[in-house]
Amino acid sequence: MDFRDKEKDVFNLLTETISEGIVIVNSQQKMVTVNETLAQLFGYEKEELIDQPLRLLIPQKYHQAHTHHVDHFMDHSEKRIMGQGRELFGVRKNGSQFPVEVGLKPFLANGQQCVMAMVIDISLRKEQERQMKELNDELEYMVHKRTKDLKQTIKQLETEIERRKEAENRMKESLKKERELNDLKTKFLSLVSHEFKTPLSGILTSSNLIGKYVKEEQQEKREKHIKTITSKVKYLNNILDDFLSVERLETGKVNYKITQFPLSKVINEVVYNANMLLKEGQIINYPEGIDDIEINFDEKVLELVLTNLVNNAIKYSPEETSIDILVLPKGKNIIIKISDEGIGIPKKEQKFIFKRYFRAENALLNQGTGIGLNIAKSHLENLGGDITFESEEDKGSTFAIEIPWAH
Repeated sequence: MDFRDKEKDVFNLLTETISEGIVIVNSQQKMVTVNETLAQLFGYEKEELIDQPLRLLIPQKYHQAHTHHVDHFMDHSEKRIMGQGRELFGVRKNGSQFPVEVGLKPFLANGQQCVMAMVIDISLRKEQERQMKELNDELEYMVHKRTKDLKQTIKQLETEIERRKEAENRMKESLKKERELNDLKTKFLSLVSHEFKTPLSGILTSSNLIGKYVKEEQQEKREKHIKTITSKVKYLNNILDDFLSVERLETGKVNYKITQFPLSKVINEVVYNANMLLKEGQIINYPEGIDDIEINFDEKVLELVLTNLVNNAIKYSPEETSIDILVLPKGKNIIIKISDEGIGIPKKEQKFIFKRYFRAENALLNQGTGIGLNIAKSHLENLGGDITFESEEDKGSTFAIEIPWAH
Protein backbone atom coordinates (compact mmCIF):
# COMPACT_ATOMS: atom_id res chain seq x y z
CA MET A 1 0.00 0.00 0.00
CA ASP A 2 1.44 3.36 -1.05
CA PHE A 3 -0.29 5.41 1.59
CA ARG A 4 -0.27 4.40 5.27
CA ASP A 5 -3.39 5.05 7.33
CA LYS A 6 -1.71 7.85 9.22
CA GLU A 7 -0.74 9.56 5.98
CA LYS A 8 -4.29 9.15 4.70
CA ASP A 9 -5.62 10.75 7.85
CA VAL A 10 -3.29 13.69 7.34
CA PHE A 11 -4.35 13.93 3.64
CA ASN A 12 -8.02 13.84 4.59
CA LEU A 13 -7.53 16.47 7.25
CA LEU A 14 -5.80 18.78 4.81
CA THR A 15 -7.95 18.23 1.72
CA GLU A 16 -11.46 18.09 3.12
CA THR A 17 -11.28 21.73 4.05
CA ILE A 18 -10.62 23.02 0.53
CA SER A 19 -13.14 23.59 -2.26
CA GLU A 20 -11.08 22.02 -5.07
CA GLY A 21 -11.15 18.34 -5.92
CA ILE A 22 -7.98 16.47 -4.97
CA VAL A 23 -6.89 13.08 -6.25
CA ILE A 24 -3.58 11.25 -5.77
CA VAL A 25 -2.58 8.83 -8.52
CA ASN A 26 0.20 6.26 -8.36
CA SER A 27 2.52 5.22 -11.14
CA GLN A 28 -0.05 2.67 -12.40
CA GLN A 29 -2.52 5.52 -12.92
CA LYS A 30 -4.78 4.26 -10.14
CA MET A 31 -6.44 6.60 -7.71
CA VAL A 32 -4.92 6.08 -4.26
CA THR A 33 -7.11 8.57 -2.45
CA VAL A 34 -9.52 11.41 -3.24
CA ASN A 35 -11.19 14.11 -1.20
CA GLU A 36 -14.92 14.48 -0.75
CA THR A 37 -15.03 17.48 -3.10
CA LEU A 38 -13.63 15.48 -6.00
CA ALA A 39 -16.01 12.55 -5.36
CA GLN A 40 -19.00 14.90 -5.34
CA LEU A 41 -17.65 16.70 -8.41
CA PHE A 42 -17.77 13.48 -10.42
CA GLY A 43 -20.92 12.07 -8.74
CA TYR A 44 -19.29 9.19 -6.88
CA GLU A 45 -18.84 8.05 -3.32
CA LYS A 46 -15.22 8.27 -2.26
CA GLU A 47 -15.00 4.47 -1.79
CA GLU A 48 -16.12 3.92 -5.39
CA LEU A 49 -13.01 5.71 -6.70
CA ILE A 50 -10.24 4.24 -4.54
CA ASP A 51 -7.99 1.85 -6.52
CA GLN A 52 -9.90 2.65 -9.72
CA PRO A 53 -8.01 3.72 -12.85
CA LEU A 54 -7.89 7.47 -13.42
CA ARG A 55 -9.41 7.02 -16.89
CA LEU A 56 -12.70 6.41 -15.13
CA LEU A 57 -12.91 10.20 -14.76
CA ILE A 58 -11.77 10.92 -18.34
CA PRO A 59 -14.08 10.81 -21.42
CA GLN A 60 -13.50 7.74 -23.63
CA LYS A 61 -12.30 9.70 -26.63
CA TYR A 62 -9.42 11.21 -24.64
CA HIS A 63 -8.07 7.91 -23.17
CA GLN A 64 -5.35 7.26 -25.74
CA ALA A 65 -4.08 10.82 -25.72
CA HIS A 66 -4.15 10.85 -21.91
CA THR A 67 -1.91 7.76 -21.72
CA HIS A 68 0.63 9.46 -24.00
CA HIS A 69 0.59 12.65 -21.93
CA VAL A 70 1.03 10.68 -18.68
CA ASP A 71 4.06 8.84 -20.00
CA HIS A 72 5.61 12.12 -21.11
CA PHE A 73 4.84 13.74 -17.74
CA MET A 74 6.39 10.91 -15.78
CA ASP A 75 9.57 11.23 -17.82
CA HIS A 76 9.68 14.99 -17.27
CA SER A 77 7.80 15.35 -14.03
CA GLU A 78 7.46 18.86 -12.71
CA LYS A 79 4.79 20.97 -11.14
CA ARG A 80 2.54 22.50 -13.79
CA ILE A 81 -0.95 23.12 -15.09
CA MET A 82 -2.25 20.18 -17.10
CA GLY A 83 -3.48 20.62 -20.66
CA GLN A 84 -2.07 24.07 -21.30
CA GLY A 85 -3.23 25.34 -24.67
CA ARG A 86 -6.11 22.87 -24.97
CA GLU A 87 -9.43 22.21 -23.30
CA LEU A 88 -9.79 19.38 -20.71
CA PHE A 89 -12.96 17.54 -19.82
CA GLY A 90 -14.03 15.20 -17.05
CA VAL A 91 -16.85 12.64 -17.17
CA ARG A 92 -19.27 12.13 -14.30
CA LYS A 93 -20.73 8.83 -13.12
CA ASN A 94 -23.90 9.63 -15.07
CA GLY A 95 -21.86 10.06 -18.27
CA SER A 96 -22.16 13.85 -18.52
CA GLN A 97 -19.02 15.75 -19.42
CA PHE A 98 -17.86 19.07 -18.04
CA PRO A 99 -14.82 21.28 -18.53
CA VAL A 100 -12.06 21.12 -15.90
CA GLU A 101 -8.79 22.75 -15.03
CA VAL A 102 -6.13 20.44 -13.56
CA GLY A 103 -2.97 21.32 -11.64
CA LEU A 104 -0.32 18.58 -11.27
CA LYS A 105 2.24 18.11 -8.50
CA PRO A 106 4.55 15.04 -8.65
CA PHE A 107 6.04 13.62 -5.43
CA LEU A 108 7.55 10.40 -3.99
CA ALA A 109 5.67 8.27 -1.48
CA ASN A 110 7.52 5.30 0.01
CA GLY A 111 9.88 5.43 -2.92
CA GLN A 112 7.06 5.36 -5.50
CA GLN A 113 6.31 8.15 -7.98
CA CYS A 114 2.91 9.66 -7.33
CA VAL A 115 1.07 12.65 -8.68
CA MET A 116 -1.36 14.85 -6.85
CA ALA A 117 -3.93 16.47 -9.12
CA MET A 118 -6.08 19.43 -8.14
CA VAL A 119 -9.27 19.47 -10.23
CA ILE A 120 -11.54 22.50 -10.63
CA ASP A 121 -14.90 22.50 -12.35
CA ILE A 122 -14.75 25.48 -14.70
CA SER A 123 -18.25 25.07 -16.16
CA LEU A 124 -19.32 28.41 -14.70
CA ARG A 125 -16.21 30.12 -16.07
CA LYS A 126 -16.77 28.55 -19.50
CA GLU A 127 -20.41 29.61 -19.43
CA GLN A 128 -19.36 33.11 -18.51
CA GLU A 129 -16.74 33.04 -21.26
CA ARG A 130 -19.40 31.81 -23.70
CA GLN A 131 -21.77 34.55 -22.61
CA MET A 132 -18.94 37.07 -22.79
CA LYS A 133 -18.09 35.84 -26.29
CA GLU A 134 -21.73 36.11 -27.31
CA LEU A 135 -21.86 39.61 -25.89
CA ASN A 136 -18.59 40.51 -27.64
CA ASP A 137 -19.85 38.98 -30.89
CA GLU A 138 -23.13 40.83 -30.54
CA LEU A 139 -21.30 44.03 -29.69
CA GLU A 140 -18.94 43.51 -32.62
CA TYR A 141 -21.93 42.87 -34.87
CA MET A 142 -23.65 45.99 -33.59
CA VAL A 143 -20.47 48.02 -34.01
CA HIS A 144 -20.04 46.59 -37.50
CA LYS A 145 -23.68 47.32 -38.33
CA ARG A 146 -23.50 50.81 -36.87
CA THR A 147 -20.24 51.41 -38.70
CA LYS A 148 -21.82 50.15 -41.90
CA ASP A 149 -24.91 52.30 -41.30
CA LEU A 150 -22.67 55.25 -40.47
CA LYS A 151 -20.64 54.71 -43.63
CA GLN A 152 -23.86 54.49 -45.61
CA THR A 153 -25.10 57.68 -43.97
CA ILE A 154 -21.79 59.40 -44.68
CA LYS A 155 -21.95 58.17 -48.27
CA GLN A 156 -25.51 59.48 -48.60
CA LEU A 157 -24.42 62.80 -47.09
CA GLU A 158 -21.45 62.97 -49.46
CA THR A 159 -23.77 62.18 -52.37
CA GLU A 160 -26.19 64.85 -51.21
CA ILE A 161 -23.37 67.36 -50.76
CA GLU A 162 -22.06 66.49 -54.22
CA ARG A 163 -25.57 66.79 -55.68
CA ARG A 164 -26.01 70.19 -54.03
CA LYS A 165 -22.59 71.30 -55.24
CA GLU A 166 -23.53 70.24 -58.77
CA ALA A 167 -26.84 72.09 -58.45
CA GLU A 168 -24.99 75.13 -57.11
CA ASN A 169 -22.48 74.92 -59.97
CA ARG A 170 -25.31 74.59 -62.48
CA MET A 171 -26.99 77.61 -60.92
CA LYS A 172 -23.72 79.57 -61.06
CA GLU A 173 -23.23 78.45 -64.64
CA SER A 174 -26.79 79.47 -65.49
CA LEU A 175 -26.27 82.88 -63.88
CA LYS A 176 -22.99 83.23 -65.72
CA LYS A 177 -24.64 82.32 -69.03
CA GLU A 178 -27.49 84.69 -68.26
CA ARG A 179 -25.01 87.52 -67.67
CA GLU A 180 -23.16 86.55 -70.83
CA LEU A 181 -26.42 86.50 -72.76
CA ASN A 182 -27.32 89.93 -71.43
CA ASP A 183 -23.88 91.19 -72.43
CA LEU A 184 -24.30 89.57 -75.84
CA LYS A 185 -27.72 91.14 -76.25
CA THR A 186 -26.27 94.55 -75.43
CA LYS A 187 -23.41 94.02 -77.89
CA PHE A 188 -25.83 92.62 -80.46
CA LEU A 189 -28.13 95.63 -80.28
CA SER A 190 -25.15 97.96 -80.46
CA LEU A 191 -23.76 96.07 -83.47
CA VAL A 192 -27.10 95.94 -85.25
CA SER A 193 -27.59 99.64 -84.70
CA HIS A 194 -24.12 100.50 -85.99
CA GLU A 195 -23.74 97.90 -88.74
CA PHE A 196 -27.16 98.58 -90.24
CA LYS A 197 -27.09 102.34 -89.84
CA THR A 198 -23.85 102.88 -91.77
CA PRO A 199 -24.70 100.93 -94.96
CA LEU A 200 -28.30 102.16 -94.90
CA SER A 201 -27.02 105.74 -94.80
CA GLY A 202 -24.79 104.95 -97.78
CA ILE A 203 -27.70 103.38 -99.67
CA LEU A 204 -29.91 106.40 -98.93
CA THR A 205 -27.24 108.88 -100.02
CA SER A 206 -26.48 107.00 -103.25
CA SER A 207 -30.20 106.65 -104.02
CA ASN A 208 -30.67 110.41 -103.66
CA LEU A 209 -27.64 111.18 -105.84
CA ILE A 210 -28.71 108.77 -108.60
CA GLY A 211 -31.86 110.82 -109.04
CA LYS A 212 -29.76 113.92 -109.74
CA TYR A 213 -27.55 112.31 -112.39
CA VAL A 214 -30.01 112.17 -115.29
CA LYS A 215 -27.77 113.32 -118.15
CA GLU A 216 -26.01 110.85 -120.39
CA GLU A 217 -22.58 112.17 -119.52
CA GLN A 218 -23.34 111.46 -115.85
CA GLN A 219 -23.80 107.72 -116.50
CA GLU A 220 -20.46 106.85 -114.89
CA LYS A 221 -21.48 108.59 -111.65
CA ARG A 222 -24.83 106.76 -111.68
CA GLU A 223 -23.07 103.40 -112.09
CA LYS A 224 -20.72 104.25 -109.25
CA HIS A 225 -23.66 104.85 -106.90
CA ILE A 226 -25.49 101.75 -108.19
CA LYS A 227 -22.37 99.73 -107.37
CA THR A 228 -22.29 101.32 -103.90
CA ILE A 229 -25.94 100.40 -103.31
CA THR A 230 -25.35 96.82 -104.55
CA SER A 231 -22.31 96.47 -102.31
CA LYS A 232 -24.14 97.84 -99.24
CA VAL A 233 -27.17 95.62 -99.85
CA LYS A 234 -24.92 92.58 -100.21
CA TYR A 235 -23.13 93.55 -97.00
CA LEU A 236 -26.46 93.85 -95.16
CA ASN A 237 -27.52 90.48 -96.59
CA ASN A 238 -24.32 88.87 -95.28
CA ILE A 239 -24.91 90.37 -91.81
CA LEU A 240 -28.45 89.01 -91.76
CA ASP A 241 -27.17 85.59 -92.82
CA ASP A 242 -24.64 85.68 -89.98
CA PHE A 243 -27.26 86.60 -87.40
CA LEU A 244 -29.57 83.86 -88.67
CA SER A 245 -26.70 81.36 -88.46
CA VAL A 246 -26.04 82.35 -84.84
CA GLU A 247 -29.70 81.81 -83.97
CA ARG A 248 -29.81 78.39 -85.67
CA LEU A 249 -26.57 77.28 -83.99
CA GLU A 250 -27.82 78.44 -80.58
CA THR A 251 -31.14 76.59 -80.89
CA GLY A 252 -29.70 73.51 -82.59
CA LYS A 253 -31.93 74.03 -85.62
CA VAL A 254 -29.17 73.70 -88.20
CA ASN A 255 -30.04 71.15 -90.86
CA TYR A 256 -26.98 70.23 -92.87
CA LYS A 257 -27.37 68.91 -96.40
CA ILE A 258 -24.48 66.80 -97.62
CA THR A 259 -24.19 66.59 -101.41
CA GLN A 260 -21.49 65.93 -103.97
CA PHE A 261 -20.39 68.99 -105.95
CA PRO A 262 -17.35 70.39 -107.77
CA LEU A 263 -15.13 72.48 -105.49
CA SER A 264 -14.61 74.93 -108.36
CA LYS A 265 -18.35 75.73 -108.37
CA VAL A 266 -18.26 77.13 -104.83
CA ILE A 267 -14.93 78.93 -105.26
CA ASN A 268 -16.13 80.53 -108.52
CA GLU A 269 -19.25 81.82 -106.78
CA VAL A 270 -17.27 83.19 -103.82
CA VAL A 271 -14.69 84.91 -106.04
CA TYR A 272 -17.35 86.35 -108.35
CA ASN A 273 -19.22 87.97 -105.46
CA ALA A 274 -15.99 89.12 -103.80
CA ASN A 275 -14.83 90.94 -106.95
CA MET A 276 -17.48 93.58 -106.32
CA LEU A 277 -15.86 94.33 -102.94
CA LEU A 278 -12.26 94.66 -104.14
CA LYS A 279 -10.44 97.87 -103.34
CA GLU A 280 -8.37 99.75 -105.85
CA GLY A 281 -5.60 97.50 -107.17
CA GLN A 282 -6.61 94.43 -105.14
CA ILE A 283 -6.62 91.07 -106.94
CA ILE A 284 -7.71 87.53 -106.02
CA ASN A 285 -5.38 84.77 -107.22
CA TYR A 286 -7.55 81.81 -108.20
CA PRO A 287 -6.32 78.32 -107.18
CA GLU A 288 -4.92 76.05 -109.87
CA GLY A 289 -5.85 72.44 -110.67
CA ILE A 290 -9.24 72.29 -108.93
CA ASP A 291 -11.52 71.64 -111.92
CA ASP A 292 -11.64 67.88 -111.33
CA ILE A 293 -12.03 67.99 -107.54
CA GLU A 294 -15.39 66.69 -106.34
CA ILE A 295 -16.25 66.77 -102.62
CA ASN A 296 -19.10 65.60 -100.40
CA PHE A 297 -19.96 68.37 -98.00
CA ASP A 298 -22.61 70.96 -97.19
CA GLU A 299 -22.30 73.33 -100.16
CA LYS A 300 -23.97 76.30 -98.45
CA VAL A 301 -21.74 76.00 -95.38
CA LEU A 302 -18.58 75.85 -97.47
CA GLU A 303 -19.70 78.91 -99.45
CA LEU A 304 -20.53 80.79 -96.23
CA VAL A 305 -17.12 79.99 -94.67
CA LEU A 306 -15.08 80.85 -97.77
CA THR A 307 -17.12 84.03 -98.33
CA ASN A 308 -16.38 85.12 -94.78
CA LEU A 309 -12.64 84.47 -95.11
CA VAL A 310 -12.26 86.09 -98.55
CA ASN A 311 -14.36 89.11 -97.57
CA ASN A 312 -12.28 89.55 -94.39
CA ALA A 313 -9.08 89.36 -96.47
CA ILE A 314 -10.40 92.14 -98.71
CA LYS A 315 -11.73 94.25 -95.83
CA TYR A 316 -8.55 94.13 -93.72
CA SER A 317 -6.04 94.51 -96.58
CA PRO A 318 -4.96 97.80 -98.18
CA GLU A 319 -5.19 98.70 -101.86
CA GLU A 320 -2.74 97.18 -104.36
CA THR A 321 -2.47 93.84 -102.51
CA SER A 322 -3.13 90.21 -103.39
CA ILE A 323 -5.46 87.63 -101.86
CA ASP A 324 -4.36 84.06 -102.58
CA ILE A 325 -6.60 80.98 -102.56
CA LEU A 326 -4.72 77.69 -102.36
CA VAL A 327 -6.17 74.14 -102.40
CA LEU A 328 -4.11 71.24 -101.00
CA PRO A 329 -5.16 67.57 -100.70
CA LYS A 330 -4.19 65.97 -97.35
CA GLY A 331 -4.96 62.26 -97.10
CA LYS A 332 -8.73 61.86 -96.72
CA ASN A 333 -9.12 65.61 -96.20
CA ILE A 334 -8.72 68.71 -98.31
CA ILE A 335 -7.22 72.02 -97.14
CA ILE A 336 -8.25 75.42 -98.51
CA LYS A 337 -6.04 78.37 -97.57
CA ILE A 338 -6.90 82.07 -97.86
CA SER A 339 -3.87 84.39 -97.51
CA ASP A 340 -3.76 88.18 -97.49
CA GLU A 341 -1.27 91.02 -97.02
CA GLY A 342 -3.43 92.91 -94.57
CA ILE A 343 -3.20 94.36 -91.07
CA GLY A 344 -2.81 90.97 -89.37
CA ILE A 345 -3.94 90.06 -85.86
CA PRO A 346 -2.01 91.26 -82.78
CA LYS A 347 -0.35 88.27 -81.09
CA LYS A 348 -1.91 88.99 -77.68
CA GLU A 349 -5.41 88.88 -79.21
CA GLN A 350 -5.06 85.81 -81.41
CA LYS A 351 -6.42 83.40 -78.77
CA PHE A 352 -9.75 85.30 -78.80
CA ILE A 353 -10.19 85.49 -82.57
CA PHE A 354 -12.89 82.78 -82.75
CA LYS A 355 -14.83 84.15 -79.76
CA ARG A 356 -18.23 85.51 -80.72
CA TYR A 357 -18.40 89.32 -81.09
CA PHE A 358 -14.66 89.66 -80.53
CA ARG A 359 -12.85 92.17 -82.71
CA ALA A 360 -9.14 92.92 -82.58
CA GLU A 361 -8.10 96.43 -81.58
CA ASN A 362 -6.56 97.19 -84.98
CA ALA A 363 -9.83 96.19 -86.73
CA LEU A 364 -12.27 98.38 -84.83
CA LEU A 365 -12.26 101.13 -87.47
CA ASN A 366 -13.52 98.67 -90.10
CA GLN A 367 -17.12 97.57 -90.32
CA GLY A 368 -17.78 94.12 -88.85
CA THR A 369 -19.85 92.15 -86.35
CA GLY A 370 -17.23 89.86 -84.88
CA ILE A 371 -19.38 86.77 -85.42
CA GLY A 372 -18.26 85.53 -88.85
CA LEU A 373 -15.25 83.49 -87.70
CA ASN A 374 -17.20 82.08 -84.74
CA ILE A 375 -19.95 80.88 -87.07
CA ALA A 376 -17.45 79.42 -89.54
CA LYS A 377 -15.66 77.47 -86.81
CA SER A 378 -18.94 76.14 -85.34
CA HIS A 379 -20.24 74.91 -88.71
CA LEU A 380 -16.93 73.28 -89.65
CA GLU A 381 -16.57 71.47 -86.33
CA ASN A 382 -20.16 70.24 -86.55
CA LEU A 383 -19.29 68.67 -89.92
CA GLY A 384 -15.98 67.12 -88.84
CA GLY A 385 -13.83 69.95 -90.18
CA ASP A 386 -11.48 72.49 -88.62
CA ILE A 387 -10.16 76.00 -89.08
CA THR A 388 -6.75 77.35 -88.09
CA PHE A 389 -4.72 80.46 -88.84
CA GLU A 390 -1.31 82.08 -88.80
CA SER A 391 -0.99 85.84 -88.55
CA GLU A 392 1.58 88.56 -88.05
CA GLU A 393 0.58 92.12 -87.35
CA ASP A 394 1.10 94.52 -90.29
CA LYS A 395 2.13 91.62 -92.57
CA GLY A 396 -1.01 89.59 -93.10
CA SER A 397 -2.91 86.43 -92.21
CA THR A 398 -3.47 82.95 -93.59
CA PHE A 399 -6.61 81.07 -92.64
CA ALA A 400 -6.83 77.36 -93.45
CA ILE A 401 -9.94 75.21 -93.38
CA GLU A 402 -9.68 71.43 -93.41
CA ILE A 403 -12.70 69.38 -94.44
CA PRO A 404 -13.20 65.69 -95.28
CA TRP A 405 -13.43 64.58 -98.92
CA ALA A 406 -16.58 62.61 -98.16
CA HIS A 407 -19.16 62.03 -95.41
